[in-house]
This record gives sequence, C-alpha cells and structure tokens, in this order.
Amino acid sequence: MVRAGSLEKGMAILIKGEPYVIVEREFVNPGKGSAFVRTKLKNPTSGQVLRETMKTQDQVEEIVVEDNDCQYLYADDENYHFMDLDTYEQFEVPVKTFEDYRYLVKEGETYTLVMWEHRPLDIKIPYKVVYVVTKAEDAVKGDTVTGATKIVEVETGLKVKVPIFIKEGEKILVNTETKEYVERVNS
Repeated sequence: MVRAGSLEKGMAILIKGEPYVIVEREFVNPGKGSAFVRTKLKNPTSGQVLRETMKTQDQVEEIVVEDNDCQYLYADDENYHFMDLDTYEQFEVPVKTFEDYRYLVKEGETYTLVMWEHRPLDIKIPYKVVYVVTKAEDAVKGDTVTGATKIVEVETGLKVKVPIFIKEGEKILVNTETKEYVERVNS
C-alpha cells in the first residue's frame, strides 16, 4: 500500500481488482482543508479512463510491475506487436488502448514495456525521438517571414509543424509528449 500523496505519473495501481496506470497527477493544497491529489487513470486492458480525487493520506494498492525491453515489430489494425529481447516471446498490445502511440513508435526500435502478470500495462516512449522527414513541401522563395512554418510528415506518419527550411530526407527531433518539433538533427 502506498499513500495517495506519493503517487506519480506512470505508476500502476489496483482499483477494484483491475490495474490502472496513472496518466496525469496533480497535487492540490488548498488554503483551507487538507491537501488532495487529482489523478487521471487508464486501464490498459479495456482503455477505460477514470478521474479520481484522493486525500493525500488515503491508502492505494500499488502493484509490482517489471520493465521488459522489447523490440517493436509492427502494428496491424488491432494490435502493436513486440518481442522480448531476452526470451524472444512476442506480445500483443491493443492499439485502442494506446492510440496516441500509433505515430510515435518506429519499427525495429527498442521500447520498455511495463508488464504485470505477463500483461503489458504501458509502453515507455522516450521524451524526444529522431524521425526522418518523408514528405515536405518546398519553401516558396520570399516566404521568409520570421517564424514561418509548414507541416511535414515523418516516417511513422506523424504530421509535425516545422520551420520552412526543413526538407524531405532530413532528420528532426520531436517531443513525443507534445508532438512538436524541437530541432533539426545533423548526422
């Protein structure tokens, strides 16, 4: 058991016998009354999202999870397919549960799967990832207003707003939480 005040984003807890991953956490300390924690929880099996408000001293059952390094193989209409790098066991993770990750994961890359009782609960994606630009319109001569941008598509299908000087074939660094351009990568 762990106190609600100690909950952190990414932790897994048990509610009514079902595992939930903490997607968002906000600590609130009002001027009057006791402090509390607002959380947004996601059930990785069903995709159900709960919003819970708990007093900081409330007890919550934390579940013991293990991190497995897995290679992302491919996705079909229903599942992402991963392979454990140690045991070569393959896992299917429902696409509907992690719809936000569809355009963030790259085939052949290694990601950490958070597992509980041999069930994937979460996919840990790095905060920043390098992608190759596959579709980009050429900049129009004279269109050089400060901060001019355009939309490009990267190798996974993700569409990103970038400065107009970015060309097809270049590598860019993208913040995976906001899906925003960070910088051009020279290699």
